[in-house]
Amino acid sequence: MNVTYWFIVSGLLILAFLMLLPPLWKQREVKDETSEQRNVRIAKEKAKDLKRQHQAGRLNQQQFDEQYEELELSLGDDLDNHPDDEQPMQTSASHGRWVIPVIVVIVPLFSILTYFALGEPDALKKAEMVQARQTQSPTMDDINAMVKGLANRLEQDPNNAKGWVMLGRSYKYLQKYDLAVNALGNAYALVDDDPELMLDYADALAMVNRGRITGKAAELVFKSLEQLPDSISGLWLAGMAKAEVGEFVPAMQYWKKLVTLLPADSPDLQELQSMMANVQTQIPGSEMIKPWQEEVPAQASADVSIEVKVSMKAAIKAKVSQSDTVFIYAKALTGPPMPLAIVRKQVSDLPFSVTLNDAMAMMPAMKLSNFKAVKVMARISKSGTAIRQKGDYIGTLELPELTANTSVAIVINDEVL
Repeated sequence: MNVTYWFIVSGLLILAFLMLLPPLWKQREVKDETSEQRNVRIAKEKAKDLKRQHQAGRLNQQQFDEQYEELELSLGDDLDNHPDDEQPMQTSASHGRWVIPVIVVIVPLFSILTYFALGEPDALKKAEMVQARQTQSPTMDDINAMVKGLANRLEQDPNNAKGWVMLGRSYKYLQKYDLAVNALGNAYALVDDDPELMLDYADALAMVNRGRITGKAAELVFKSLEQLPDSISGLWLAGMAKAEVGEFVPAMQYWKKLVTLLPADSPDLQELQSMMANVQTQIPGSEMIKPWQEEVPAQASADVSIEVKVSMKAAIKAKVSQSDTVFIYAKALTGPPMPLAIVRKQVSDLPFSVTLNDAMAMMPAMKLSNFKAVKVMARISKSGTAIRQKGDYIGTLELPELTANTSVAIVINDEVL
């Protein structure tokens, strides 16, 4: 029960009292007739009736006289049978008011007790709960039932391209990728010029192929980009397809364009930046800088630069291989985790000096000169990937005030645990 219920009940009780109580409270005096008064009143009414009939001609004079005489005799007999001293009874003005408190107390109490005994006090709450469940998102069983129903309908209507697309996307949501490939393949056979369908189909093919975008999947991705060059999904998948076959520079170009299209608060941005950092380490130094220099002013490399002298603690030398990768990079102290500049070397090059500058930025907004404080790191990676892993060796140095030309020395002396 809730406030609304009690408000309605109270209103109905008040309405009932307004109808019942005023007549009981109204002052009145009731007098009861005696038998003598009643007989006289009846005799008078009969006498009037006889006169009307006589005047109307229904009774002649003789009939009128006879009946009138009988009426007088009858009245006389009635009066003789009742004493003259019989007094009429009189009721007081407050007669019957005792019922009012009985009604006011008993009626509500009886109604409430009856409701709790026979009614459903929580009916309103249950109705609200049912309504809330109806407005909630469908359960997994509901979704499976709807998908199965759609599949059955498409068996009867196999030329429904939109239906196949919907079924394929539903199977992808349910992670039934084999069925998604079949459904989207049927749709593509009917409509082969829809770029969004191509991307859905390519994504499903990649999921079946353990995430690898090769062959038919890659072909569909690049074909879709011909019609939708700014497609976020298309650029994402195109970069993955290029990286898959070792074409890292084109992969970075696709992803660099994608960064400009993603909102600043996009949850995908951090993952994309991590992939870009990983791919950029696979590009030799000269090729790594080239794609970004086209959008960085020629004097940018002179704006801010950090000369980093890197060495390794002697105790670590026996624990690493000469072919292990060494990453030297700078990151903002507070801000995105994406490196602002990065260089790749090998342990066999140690000790060495490298220069980090704005020309190495993967994005125009992520340059060294855009940040006042940075952290410079040198890390030996046994796996050769840009992502820090257990067993790597690292050296770090923080620069709370970054100047135009800075020189630092870093010793790799700590193991990543």
